Amino acid sequence: MADGDDKYPAESGRRRFIKGVVGSASLAGLGTVTAAAIDTTTSPTGAGGGITQYYGPENTAGPAPRAMPQIPIEVDDEGFVKGVWPEPETITEQGREVTVARMQLGGITYTSEWFQYCGVQTYPGVRPDADQDNFFRYASSAPYEWQQEEVEGGERVNVEHFEDYATWGNGIGRSGLGKPALATWRSEDVPPSGTMPVQIIRSTRFEELSEQGNEWVSASTEQGFYANLNKCTHFCCVPGYKALASSGRFGASDEIYCQCHQSVYDPFQLVEVSFVALPRPEED
Repeated sequence: MADGDDKYPAESGRRRFIKGVVGSASLAGLGTVTAAAIDTTTSPTGAGGGITQYYGPENTAGPAPRAMPQIPIEVDDEGFVKGVWPEPETITEQGREVTVARMQLGGITYTSEWFQYCGVQTYPGVRPDADQDNFFRYASSAPYEWQQEEVEGGERVNVEHFEDYATWGNGIGRSGLGKPALATWRSEDVPPSGTMPVQIIRSTRFEELSEQGNEWVSASTEQGFYANLNKCTHFCCVPGYKALASSGRFGASDEIYCQCHQSVYDPFQLVEVSFVALPRPEED
């Protein structure tokens, strides 16, 4: 085998061991995994979970199996940006009472179950009745120079920080396509291991889609603000929009790019997909 032939892909410098070693083990356990997935949708092994439809940025390249879940936006009277969270309620499912957070939004059921994957189902903030205010707060470390210089970690995200969104650029891809920030959500006073990471983008593209009558974009974005839970659906890494210059080698300069295994998501192409949401741990 020639040098570089055992990499995936060649530019990434990663070794192609997944296909041979991990891949064979995965195939050997396929029946078990499938059975477990079916059981998750039919058995009350925890709170919530099961087959869930949701919206998110389309996965356009790389091994990620589906879109990351979008977080609907609202902006309060003071310009602070927050994620929409349905009012929790107690219902009876499969013969037992459970607390859920569900609402109708843009023609689809929006629910806390959208975020129950990659271990997030165990995070304190994903509990429907968690005591959180839903404001986005800037992450303490971010790849964006503007965010490092102009705001503090833990500070609430505000519209005034994005006034140059129609022209902003950082030398990665096209300028004027959208201004990004990394934030956290429903994670106040939560250990770092339970913090929900969020990608925020403010772009005229979302305003245009809303004006064109896109029902979901109109319902889930406001003043050009868009957000998604920033957990790659492949191996749960944290991607970034215009965060790495190397994204250009994979055609992702203007898209959300995950450097771990080169998965790419198009934030301006929001699609409705489904997955099996993992149940939260049993509630006391």
